[in-house]
Amino acid sequence: MNQSHSVLLHPLLIAALLFSGQPAVAGDQQQAQQVARRPSAEAMILDGLVYRPVSLAGTIVGTGIFVVTLPFSLLGGNVKQAGETLVLEPARDTFGRCLGCIDLYGRDRDTW
Repeated sequence: MNQSHSVLLHPLLIAALLFSGQPAVAGDQQQAQQVARRPSAEAMILDGLVYRPVSLAGTIVGTGIFVVTLPFSLLGGNVKQAGETLVLEPARDTFGRCLGCIDLYGRDRDTW
């Protein structure tokens, strides 16, 4: 290899080595954040054995209350709000989140 190729090759190799490490570091940081946000085994057990069954019961009871109060909601013009509050919110809480992602402290569930 002659000298002109060496002059070009060294900076290119150095740049390739520097930039090839950047995604790995960012990936390691992302992976560490995901592990830190992962629910604990205790949270999963509490969620599966206590919180989900209670939430499922709330969904069933809320659906019943929604059906019983539907004539009044129709007269009041707030069927959508009643359905959202009595049926959809408990159903989302029961079926729409990961196991162990319980919201005991009022945090946003999307941060999990």
